[in-house]
Formats: sequence, C-alpha cells, structure tokens
Amino acid sequence: MKLVFPDITYKDRAIGYIREFYECGSEINGSGSLDRYLKESTYEEWLKKLTMDMDIANIPVSKVPALTYFYVREEDERIVGMINIRLALNEFLRNEGGHIGYSIRPTERRRHYGTEMLKAGLKVCDVIGIKEVLVSCDKDNIASAGVIKNCGGILKHELYSERYDETLSMYVIRRQTDKNERGEA
Repeated sequence: MKLVFPDITYKDRAIGYIREFYECGSEINGSGSLDRYLKESTYEEWLKKLTMDMDIANIPVSKVPALTYFYVREEDERIVGMINIRLALNEFLRNEGGHIGYSIRPTERRRHYGTEMLKAGLKVCDVIGIKEVLVSCDKDNIASAGVIKNCGGILKHELYSERYDETLSMYVIRRQTDKNERGEA
C-alpha cells in the first residue's frame, strides 16, 4: 500500500471510488472535496484545487493548507482509501474537523486499511511537525473510532455539531517528532 498524490492517470479510478460510495449509500469523508467537484465541476479542476490547497502563501482566509492523497494498493493500483491532511486549523477544524479526514471505499472495509492509512498520514504529520494531531468521527462510528484509537487516539471531547447534525468525538494523537524527545541520540 502507498500514499499517492492524485494526478490525471487516476481519473477513472477516482471517479469509480466516489461512485462506489453513492452506490453503497455511504457517507464520503476525507476526499478533499472530490465528490463535490465531480458533481459540480471536473476531476481536472479538482487537481488544480489540490495544488492551490498546498500554496500556503496564497490560501484564502476561510481555508487552510492541506494535502490530499489516494491510498493505493500496489498490486492492482486500486484506490482503497483517501486521506486529507490539514497543515493548519481554523476554529471549525479545531473543534469539529481536526487535522485529518479519511475514508475507505465500502468494499474494502474491515481489512485494517483504515488503521494503516491513518498511520501513513501520521508519518506525514511527523515530517510537517504537527505534534498533536486532532482527528474526529461521528460518535456512533465505532469502526472509525477504533481506527483512531489503534493509532494512539485519546478522546479529547464530544460535541453536538449543528453542521453535521450529529454528535462528534474529537481525538488527539500525540506525536514525538524529534529523536531527542524519544530518548535517541
């Protein structure tokens, strides 16, 4: 498995990924708005958006810089999941969204891909220097809560989200990014 920055070669696979969520009636999270772009615009415009999301110096005030990756199975190049890593937080993300949003395609769930993908995303956070990674999920999403806990998540708070019309659980995953902090020479 590998994290892959989206490009044009993944267009058909990305469209199939999102289509599967609709066919299964499953909520879509962590796609960097791919689902919205496929409804309202094009995959190519979404790729431009991803580049703009990384342009830290020119991010609009209402947005935060972010990285979005496909989680791809190397044997068949199938997109198994998506992960969106926010490099900074605004008030909404600090309280309800967190640093990381992710999803696993419905037909690939219950195979530990979520835990492995989140671990890979946390390594990206380590490189960036995010020492307290916030990750949220619907309080009733036991599978997602398990993924977060498997990666060291500790419940920070729960709150009712008017935006999502559900109770969210916010977890913090503390990271040690400096060798000296881990006691290494």
